Amino acid sequence: MTEYFTRFSSRQRIEHACVGLLFIVLAVTGLTQESFPMHWAEWMILAMGGIDRVRWIHREAGIVFTVFVIWHLGTGLWQVATGRARPSIVPTRKDFKDAIMMLRYYLRLSEEHPRFGRFDYRQKWEYWGMLIGSIVMIVTGFMLYFPVLTTRFLPGEIIPAAMMAHGREGLLAFLVVITWHLFNAHLSPEAFPFDPSIFTGKIVRERMVKEHPLEYEESLAKSEEERGASPSSGTDHPE
Repeated sequence: MTEYFTRFSSRQRIEHACVGLLFIVLAVTGLTQESFPMHWAEWMILAMGGIDRVRWIHREAGIVFTVFVIWHLGTGLWQVATGRARPSIVPTRKDFKDAIMMLRYYLRLSEEHPRFGRFDYRQKWEYWGMLIGSIVMIVTGFMLYFPVLTTRFLPGEIIPAAMMAHGREGLLAFLVVITWHLFNAHLSPEAFPFDPSIFTGKIVRERMVKEHPLEYEESLAKSEEERGASPSSGTDHPE
């Protein structure tokens, strides 16, 4: 019988699905505006109802995305502050050592494979890169949304600079998602052809042991503690 471990909560799965959908909407409506002189972009804009509608969809999706990012950060900080979660996504010195160890393992200079916890160094770096990129997109997006208000406090040159940063960061985020993220999450040899854990919330025991051995051992230790602390453990129940 296949044994599963819960890896993602319902909140995390819903959040991932919503952010993924918003990312697709923002990428489609944003990159088509960025590439407007090209025929494919012009065709897509016309198919979506014209440039005014595309801009409206992009702005509204950007506002909703901003709310999700604020909610994500606020919820995470609150859970860590109240002891309901640990900052396991924060990079540590071990992650840099793991990266070097993994490089040596790939180059066959060492047979030792790093042992990961809940998140490995690749997942952490991708998370923080996307989070910082999201903040850049939000800040520059609101500068472009309110250019008059922005230039009351900042020099006018900030608007074309924000436009450039917004477009380039959007393209970078798109490329990172379709290459780095999709490969590591679904197309790598460990996950191919598809890793459903972010959608189901569960991961099979074999993958847990192989990819997150430290988290697996911690989960077993926690289960043993809970079993030992249970007042009903070791007692017989009447029929």
